[in-house]
Amino acid sequence: MEHEFLKALVLILGVSALSILILHRLKISSTVGFIIAGILIGPHGTGLIHDTAEVEMLAEIGVVLLLFAVGIEFSLKKLARIRDIVLFSGGGQVLLTIIVTAASTLWFTHDLRTSIFFGFITALSSTAIVLKSLVERGEIDSPHGNLMLGILIFQDLCIVPLLLITPALGGDNLGLLPILITLAKAAAIIIITIFSARWLFPQLLHQIVHTRSRELFIISIILACLGIALLTSSLGLSLALGAFLAGLVISESEYAHQATAEIIPFKEGFLGLFFVSIGMLMDTQYIMDNPFLVAGAIIMLMTLKFIGTLLPVVVFSSSFRVSAHAALGLAQIGEFSFVLAETGRTAGLMTENLFQLFLSASVVTMAITPFVLKWAFPISSAIASRFPTFKPGEEPAPEHPRLYDHVIIVGFGLNGRNVAMTLKRAGISYVVLEMNSYTVRNERLKGEPIFFGDATSRDVLYHMGLEEARTLVLAISDPAASRKITSTARLMSPDLHIIVRTRYLAEVEDLRALGANEVVPEEFETSVEIFARVLSQYNVPRNVIGNQITEIRDNAYSVLRTHSIETPNIGSLCDLSGAVLTDSFLIMEHSPVHGRTIRDIALRNRTGATVIAIKRDDALIQNPSPDEKLLVDDVIILIGQREQITSAMILLEGTGSGTASFR
Repeated sequence: MEHEFLKALVLILGVSALSILILHRLKISSTVGFIIAGILIGPHGTGLIHDTAEVEMLAEIGVVLLLFAVGIEFSLKKLARIRDIVLFSGGGQVLLTIIVTAASTLWFTHDLRTSIFFGFITALSSTAIVLKSLVERGEIDSPHGNLMLGILIFQDLCIVPLLLITPALGGDNLGLLPILITLAKAAAIIIITIFSARWLFPQLLHQIVHTRSRELFIISIILACLGIALLTSSLGLSLALGAFLAGLVISESEYAHQATAEIIPFKEGFLGLFFVSIGMLMDTQYIMDNPFLVAGAIIMLMTLKFIGTLLPVVVFSSSFRVSAHAALGLAQIGEFSFVLAETGRTAGLMTENLFQLFLSASVVTMAITPFVLKWAFPISSAIASRFPTFKPGEEPAPEHPRLYDHVIIVGFGLNGRNVAMTLKRAGISYVVLEMNSYTVRNERLKGEPIFFGDATSRDVLYHMGLEEARTLVLAISDPAASRKITSTARLMSPDLHIIVRTRYLAEVEDLRALGANEVVPEEFETSVEIFARVLSQYNVPRNVIGNQITEIRDNAYSVLRTHSIETPNIGSLCDLSGAVLTDSFLIMEHSPVHGRTIRDIALRNRTGATVIAIKRDDALIQNPSPDEKLLVDDVIILIGQREQITSAMILLEGTGSGTASFR
């Protein structure tokens, strides 16, 4: 039996690797590659693997590890910042999707209970696929990324009550009390999680790390992930919710980044098996026998999801473009919908034919999600072009005097705030555009010239006085929006100086081609800072380091991309590290040089080291004269080769052979 499972695992990995390699050359997401591999080798494809139970078990571990990693990266503080998105947008999305789906399918099912159940399974989206696609595209921290994540969290919280209500819809008189008990359990678990994150778990991790055992650290992290997930599952909650809470616990400790690094290899491997198991569920023969029926179901499901997500999100949280982008990204059926569908089939709410139709359509919606997200920005921008982008009460009043020669800052995160603070101190006028309505409201109360608006809109940029501005600073974490804003701003104002912040070096050339004057990639600015500090440790002259940094930035970081820094003299300059060294020595009362002059100790003649300065109290005596006396608590600063400095220290401490001559 073990060998059979091992053969199946090798087959899955081999076909997956080949599929991903081919699709990578076509620039298609690896998620699609895993799903295609599952279709090919599954029971409805070539039939190379018939029993999918063990694969599904490993796949569930993959989902658990994914939610655990997301929890680590998210943190309780970030969750608190988007609580309104989770509660209002997430709650509105689930409720409205259920209502819209139930109303739309009632004519087809002729049964209100079945229609409501269809609303349940349609309301959930795929946490695994959406988050993986957002991470791959670098959009997890974008406005639509935060919005999708908040809604997905609420959906995961809804899984338990939906699972409890489903048997009642099928005729089982379950009652309200068990649902309330389960919700109370969930609340208790969340309270315990917050307590553990703040006080208990950081102390435990500190003790574990203190042992300096990497094996113990990894085991402890996996134990926390699977243990809390198993605990929540035993209490009637989902494994995924428990894993997410476990990640939140660890996110509050200083070891969160190391935990993420250790868990990623496990997460990627098991998560791939999850996507393979999804592909195995697809009955290709059923799709070929009913192509129009399946196509109609796909269109209907995605349309209902889009409408059910868009309307509450627009009302509660964001601009129309961001709302449409998030609605498109969540327009697939979730992995937990399959669990819910199986429960509904057992309860008599879904026939076998309807189950296969739902299964086929759902897997297709999941498979095309990476493609939908790829085109979500231009589609949402086209849809939003006919809708207002300012929220009522937050648009710039027309009676305000128009600004000239000012700076427009897009995004008021850490980078945007720092730019605004510097401009304010310099007395330079500026305005800020921000997509977070709560940030806008709070900062306006503090007197910031900040407005809610979508900078991808030409009208919004016009209202901000773009044509009269000198500089546009894009400080947002949304690559697609940055490209759109850059091209629009350049067309509106050819002389505008555009500075764009981006996370990744790959964006530099595209943004410059669209009209950006300067592009600052965070990942390479970090590397520039690191190599500058490394060179300074080897005493490379400061102006040479500065020239290297200037050359890299002037060439749009192409020097680092092509590994072609052509400065042969730097190697020789680095030899200064062996030739020149500085050190310091504190004169104490018992020191043999106390009360002596620099001429008396003849340090340079004896050792070759030179006294270049004396720090006395708060004063610094540079290039002291030979007649300067050395007093108690003076700090003398020496320069010389390593051997010379060592000899000088021996003499100053009074342990050398020439010490007697000081007396």
